[in-house]
Amino acid sequence: MHLKTVHPELTFTSKPEQLRCETFYFPAFQWAQTMVFAIEEINKDPALLPNITLGYRLYDNCVNLAVAFRAATALISGVGDTFTNYSCTGTPPVLGIVGDPGSTNSIAISRMLGLFRVPLVSYYATCSCLSNIKEFPSFFRTIPSDAFQVKAMIQIIKHYGWTWVGAIASDDDYGQYAVKTFIDQANRFGCIAFSETLPSVSTKAQIVKIVETVKQSTARVIVVFSLVAYFIPLAREIVHQNIRDRQWIASEAWTTSTGILSEETFSSFGGTIGIAIRRGEIPGLLEFLFQVKPAYDPSYTLINQFWEEMFNCKFQLITNSPHLSALVRSRICTGSEDIESTQTAYTDVSELRASYNVYKAVYALAHSLHDLMSCESGKGPFENNSCADITRVQYGQLLHYLKTVNFITHYGDRVSFDENGDALAIYDVMNWQRADDGSVKIETIGLFDESAPAGQELTLQEDKIFWNFDSNAPPRSVCSESCLPGTRKAARKGEPLCCFDCIPCAVGEISNHTDFWSNPRRDQCVMKDIEFLSYEEPLGISLTTISLLGACVSAGVLAVFIYYRNTPVVKANNSELSFLLLLSLILCFLCSLLFIGQPLHLTCMLRHVVFGISFVLCISCILVKTIVVIMAFKATLPDNNVMKWFGAAQQRGTVFVFTVIQAVICIIWLSTASPVPFKNTKYQNSKIIYQCNVGSITGFSCLFGYIGLLASVCFLLAFLARNLPDTFNEAKFITFSMLIFCAVWIAFIPAYVSSPGKYSDAVEIFGILASSFGLLIAIFAPKCYIILFRPEKNTKKSLMGRTAPN
Repeated sequence: MHLKTVHPELTFTSKPEQLRCETFYFPAFQWAQTMVFAIEEINKDPALLPNITLGYRLYDNCVNLAVAFRAATALISGVGDTFTNYSCTGTPPVLGIVGDPGSTNSIAISRMLGLFRVPLVSYYATCSCLSNIKEFPSFFRTIPSDAFQVKAMIQIIKHYGWTWVGAIASDDDYGQYAVKTFIDQANRFGCIAFSETLPSVSTKAQIVKIVETVKQSTARVIVVFSLVAYFIPLAREIVHQNIRDRQWIASEAWTTSTGILSEETFSSFGGTIGIAIRRGEIPGLLEFLFQVKPAYDPSYTLINQFWEEMFNCKFQLITNSPHLSALVRSRICTGSEDIESTQTAYTDVSELRASYNVYKAVYALAHSLHDLMSCESGKGPFENNSCADITRVQYGQLLHYLKTVNFITHYGDRVSFDENGDALAIYDVMNWQRADDGSVKIETIGLFDESAPAGQELTLQEDKIFWNFDSNAPPRSVCSESCLPGTRKAARKGEPLCCFDCIPCAVGEISNHTDFWSNPRRDQCVMKDIEFLSYEEPLGISLTTISLLGACVSAGVLAVFIYYRNTPVVKANNSELSFLLLLSLILCFLCSLLFIGQPLHLTCMLRHVVFGISFVLCISCILVKTIVVIMAFKATLPDNNVMKWFGAAQQRGTVFVFTVIQAVICIIWLSTASPVPFKNTKYQNSKIIYQCNVGSITGFSCLFGYIGLLASVCFLLAFLARNLPDTFNEAKFITFSMLIFCAVWIAFIPAYVSSPGKYSDAVEIFGILASSFGLLIAIFAPKCYIILFRPEKNTKKSLMGRTAPN
C-alpha cells in the first residue's frame, strides 16, 4: 500500500510497535476500503451467510516482504486476541486472507500458509509460478496468471506481424517469470531484439544504459513487464531523451497507471497498447468511500495516515513529534474536511480493476463459507460423509469448498478457480489516447478471453486505436524486410533468424512449399515434374513386354514338359523339380512388374519380398537338381545305395527349407523396417523422383546375400560335376546357367549404385530378366529342342546309347 518503510527500534523485551509507512498510495487504500465494503455488504445480505457476521483485520504491507510476512503471521496466530483458557479448540483467528498484491510477497507468504492450509486469495499477484498447486496448495487468485497475460500480448504482436521486439522486465518474480515465458513464446514465430532487466533500486547509470539499448535497437515494439514504481525512472529518462518512435506494449501492472500517463509523457508513450485487468462495477462503493472518517485513536493508523495525506495535515496527537517541521505543525487535521470535494485515485471508481478483484476475492471466501454451512448431514465431503462444524471451522475444510466455489457477481462475471487456483483469464485491451478536450485518457479497444473458441480469443476495434506515429498506422517491427520475388533469405552470422540478407535465388529456390519449383524468372512457383518408371513410357513398355514374354515362354515350356512328362528326357531330368523350377521362373519374370509404376506402400513391400522368395525357390530347385546328379552318379558305383537317403521327399523338403529361410528373412525385415515409398528431391531439385526406400539396409543385404550364397554353392557343385558321363550332362547346363546368373548380378551392383532416379529400377528389372532368361535358356532350351525337334532322340535307348564307351 506504500512505497517506503520506516522500521522502529525493536528489542526482545519491548512490545512491537506499529510500522510506520510513508508515501501513501491512494489506490491501495481504495482496495482496503473495497474489502470493508464487501464484508459489510455480505453481512447485510440475508441470503448469504444468514446469522453469520464476518469480521476483518487490515494490515499494511508497506511494499516490503518482511512487513507482509509479519502481518500474515500475526493474522493466523491471533496476535492481540484475548484467551479465556488454554484450549486450542474453536475457530481459528482468521479463516482466510485476502492479499498479498505482490507476487514476491505472495510466494513467501504462501509457502508458510500452505503448511497450515490457510487460504490466501490474492487480487493482484500474477506470477505464473504461483500456479504450482503442489508448491502452493492454499493459494488462489482472482486475477489471471501471467501465463495468460503473455498469451494475450503474444496474440496482439502476432496480429500486427511484429517479429522483432524488445523486452524489459523488472528484477522481481513478477517481471522475470513473465519475460521468460514471453521470450519462449515469442521465439516460436519471431525474435527478441534485446532483453533488459530493470533494477528495483536503480541508478542513473543503469537507467541510461537501458535507454541506450532502446535507442540503438532497430526494434520498434518494446514489451515491458514491470511494476509502476520500478518503471517510472525509465519512463522519465525516455521522455527526457525525447524517444518517440517506439510502440510500447504494457503489462497489466502499469497499463492503467496514471503515475506514468500524463501530458508530459504522452509524446513518448502515446498509443501504448496494454493488457488490463477486467474492469467491473461495484454499485454503492463511491458513497461508501465518502463515508470514511478519521478517529482520534492511535490504533487507527491507516485511516489517520490516509486523512493526513489526503488533506496535507497532521492530527494534533502527533504534532509534538520532533521529526515534524513547524509548517506541518501549523496544519492541524480537524476531521471535518470535505472528502467529496477531492479528486484522487481513491475516489475514482470509473476504472475499478484491482478493487473489483478485491471485491471478488471477499465474495469467494464468503461463498465457500456459505457452501460449508449449507452441507447436509450425511452428505458431506469429509470422513464418513460428515460435514464441517461452522463453529469449529478448520482451514483445510474451508479450502475444500474454496476450490469448488462458483458464483456470478452483480456485474455479471463468473468467479471460479481451476485446478491450479487460477481465475478465468479475461483481459481488457487498452490504448493510451487523447480525449476530445486535449487531455490524455486510457481507452478500451478490445478484449482477450481465453475461454473463447480457438482463434477468436482476441477481438480488437481497429477504428478506435490511436497510433503515436505520423501515419497513425501500426508500425513495422521486423529485423529484415521480406525478400522481393527472385531473391531469398541468407542468414547473418551471429544474428537471430529474423535478421537476414536478400540474395538472388539459386535455381529452384523461390518457395518453401513442398512439391513446388521456381519458374525460369524465379519469381513464381510451378509444380515440379514427377518421375518414376511408368508403364506409359517406352522404357516401361519395353520392360513390361519382355517380362510378360519371359513369363509366357516359361509357361509354354512348362506346358511342353507336362505334356511330355512320360518321355525319357523329362523323366531323366527329375520332372517334379523341373515343374517347380519353371513355376519359380514364371514368378521371377512377373515380379519385375512390381518395379514398374508409381511406388506405393504395398508394392514397395512386395517387390523385394516376391523377388527374393522367387529366386531362392528357383536356385533351390537347381541346387537340389545338382545334388541329385552327383548322387545319381555315385549310386552307379558298386555297393553304393546313397539315393535312398535323398529321395523325392528329401528333395522337396530341402527346397522347402531353403525357401522358408528366405521367407523368415523377409518377415523380420518387414516387421523391423519395411520398405516405404518416398520422394527423392536431393538428386535433382527440379524433379520429384518417386522411389522405394529399402528401410533396413541389413534386411536388404541379407536377402541378396542369401541368394548369392545359394547361387555360389550351386555353381561350385555344378562346376565340380561338369565332367560326369554324358547321361548326366545336366551338370554342364547348370554350370553354364549359374555362370550367367552370377555374372549378371555381379555386374548389377555397380550399375545399380550409379544409376540415377528411375533408371535404378530399370537396372534391377534388367538384372531380373537377364538372369531369368539365362536360367530358362541354359537349362531348358536343349531339352525342348530334343522334345520338339528331335523326337527320335527322346527315347531311353538313345539316352542309354550316349553312354556307350568310346
